[in-house]
Amino acid sequence: MPIGLLALAIGGFGIGLTEFVIAGLLPEVAQDFGVTEAAAGWLISGYALSVAVGAIGLTAATTRFNRKHVLLGLMVLFIIGNLMSAIAPNYSVMMLGRVVAALCHGAFFGIGAVVAADMVAPAKRAGAIAMMFAGLTSANVLGVPLGTLLGQQLGWRSTFWAITVIGVIALIGVATLVSGHSAADAETRDNGLRGELVAFAHPQVWLSLFVTVLGFGGMFGAFTYIAYTLTEVSGFASASVPWLLVLFGAGLFIGNFVGGKAADRSVPKTLIIVLVGLTAVLGVFALTAHSQVMTTISLVMMGAFGFATVPGLQMRIMHYADRAPTLASGANIAAFNVGNALGAWVGGLTITAGLGYTAPIWAGAALTVAGLAVLLVATKLASQHAKRTPAPRPAEALTG
Repeated sequence: MPIGLLALAIGGFGIGLTEFVIAGLLPEVAQDFGVTEAAAGWLISGYALSVAVGAIGLTAATTRFNRKHVLLGLMVLFIIGNLMSAIAPNYSVMMLGRVVAALCHGAFFGIGAVVAADMVAPAKRAGAIAMMFAGLTSANVLGVPLGTLLGQQLGWRSTFWAITVIGVIALIGVATLVSGHSAADAETRDNGLRGELVAFAHPQVWLSLFVTVLGFGGMFGAFTYIAYTLTEVSGFASASVPWLLVLFGAGLFIGNFVGGKAADRSVPKTLIIVLVGLTAVLGVFALTAHSQVMTTISLVMMGAFGFATVPGLQMRIMHYADRAPTLASGANIAAFNVGNALGAWVGGLTITAGLGYTAPIWAGAALTVAGLAVLLVATKLASQHAKRTPAPRPAEALTG
């Protein structure tokens, strides 16, 4: 794999750490700024909403610029946002720092996925995308527990200073290791925003977005309230939850790697198998959540199958966006976050309805089934279209 992918992975690690580590530091942040737990929680939800806005807005605004230069600009934005959080004198500045950092999140992964895919041969593109997202999964496995520990020992601001340093390292890495020129880059600048928007005329692009929202939302429907499931149903002590989430993060890491390798062979087959597997895992999890052993196994498998979808989903939309993949790629990153919000909302409805703490898992399984149904329809339509069309470029065919 090209060494430039390492620079993208480091950027992904820092961004993933920014998104997730705040959850473990909320009590300290709330106490420092004198705000309620609910107000502190907006530092998480406000970030997620800003990711969706930045994924489409910033990507659309930068379509005519060199992708490497855009990535450098996004990393500068990331550094500024986390620096603001580290020195924030009050809650409002802290929130602004979170929003600034979040704006770069979706655009970085959306544009970074296109850059990563362009670094390698067509048959290895899903693996290259998985390499970039490995930074995000590593943030869950290693970064979050270490970042939380650092914040608890030296104060929560120390964690954001550390993330700022990671951002500087990623900035230097992108500047020195990522190529600044490619044929695809030149073509994107020629197309401009209007050319990028043309990609959304393809029905398969919209179907891909729906699969992302529903399929990925299914996992997050179960994950959002997982702490309650672990303590109230499985009987784990609260102190065990962070370490159980490390196992979940390990599942994410494994799933991302395996999913990328499999998607390089066949995107449709990989996504179908993974979504079927995720549905089965969620069903088993819901039925056996009273068992600590089965819960531990299910948690790892849920992470593995859930994140194994990511390289394939990103590859699918980039394929059907064809020669204008940048904005569509960013839109798919936004779709992941919309799925997160949808899964959390549906899961919350089941709890409010008094259905118990395994209900969000069942709700997640239902969303995953809906995503699988959309995928099967989309795959069938793509296959029918391929039969009526002259042979496609073999390396990019997604119908097998």
